Amino acid sequence: KRKIIFNFFKENEFLKSNIIVKAIDMKKLSLAVMAILLRGSCFAQWAIELFNGKDLSGWQVYGTEKWYVADGLLVCECGPDKDYGYLATVEHFKNFELNLEFKQEADGNSGVFIRSTIEGVKVSGWQVEVAPKGKHTGGVYESYGRGWLIKPEAEKEEALKVGEWNKMKIVVNGDKLTSYLNGVEMVTITDEIIGKG
Repeated sequence: KRKIIFNFFKENEFLKSNIIVKAIDMKKLSLAVMAILLRGSCFAQWAIELFNGKDLSGWQVYGTEKWYVADGLLVCECGPDKDYGYLATVEHFKNFELNLEFKQEADGNSGVFIRSTIEGVKVSGWQVEVAPKGKHTGGVYESYGRGWLIKPEAEKEEALKVGEWNKMKIVVNGDKLTSYLNGVEMVTITDEIIGKG
């Protein structure tokens, strides 16, 4: 079994926003989640399991996308109206390291929102993109704000394995966000507004 793993790390203070996974116009996006903490002086030293591999406990569905668990994986399929859909953690996070694996079985627009808010199916905040090759996977987009904050360099787009499992890591600490895809650093951005998240 292949699992998509989110490794989240909680800071030892109030956690501001939940992690939101987005999918649209996709036949299927598979994800699985668990957590491990960053080791360091500013981080608490405990691990949190976000996904139990059995059901959506600890997660909330928004929109009409179909989210379910199959063979230990989180799976998303288009809903009846092909409108936006999200899966968000119930718990809120501020500083963390998130490790995940994803496999897209069709073209589509997906991603992981961090330090964001959601109302209905409107998410305001920052998305680390998950998309087909050439569509900036690993880049950072501010939804209902400034738009693209940073895109990966063109040659880094080759890190994406089309139709295969891909490993993504997102590290957020204060006002700094770094994303990695299959071991390649895609982007690093320091942004005051993200820091206020």
